Amino acid sequence: MLSITRASFAAILALPLAGLIAAPAMAQSKGGGKIVCWKDKSGKVVGCGDTVPPEYQAGATKELDSRGVTRKTTDSADVVAKRKQQDEEAAKQKAEEQKRVAEQKRQDSALLNTFSNEKEIDAKRDRELADLEVQITQLQGALNAATYRYNDAKSRNSKEDLPRAAAEQDKFEKSIAAKKKDKEEIRQKYAAQKKRFVELKGGSQAVPAPAPAPTPGTAPKK
Repeated sequence: MLSITRASFAAILALPLAGLIAAPAMAQSKGGGKIVCWKDKSGKVVGCGDTVPPEYQAGATKELDSRGVTRKTTDSADVVAKRKQQDEEAAKQKAEEQKRVAEQKRQDSALLNTFSNEKEIDAKRDRELADLEVQITQLQGALNAATYRYNDAKSRNSKEDLPRAAAEQDKFEKSIAAKKKDKEEIRQKYAAQKKRFVELKGGSQAVPAPAPAPTPGTAPKK
């Protein structure tokens, strides 16, 4: 049994309705000229004539010939603006993707030009970690000295020295924490580089990374 949806039924009714609206304008058209039909915001044809009324200038229209055949359609200003926005967003995303791909190619080229094998990546990582470890050791010594001064000022109940010693101790603690964070970021960076290097080289087996050296303990907290 044939079933007609509500939308299909409305479309069927709209065809003769549009014809009825356009018929008087077509009959009045001089020399069989074109007729323009304009629509409301819902897309329904509400009138036809030689020109579109000012209040419907931003709406969708369709142009008919003298036989009532649609020759041209124009979207509403809202639809055009939305399509333009979508096109601009798509173009922006495409440009960003192209930029990302180009940057990845640059990084890949630099990676292959810098290292010839995975051991070299590990060696560079270890050198940077060792440099940071030296800095942490130096900062730890400074922190120990600052902690001593803080405890001394506290035992003397020195209102002048205590705030200064506390600020100094806090400064070195934050510096050590920042260096430890740098170490973790270096490990992650070189792990990602080695993984990418393996992919670019065709999936060779990666050399296991050595266990990280233990970090020195922190000074007593105030």
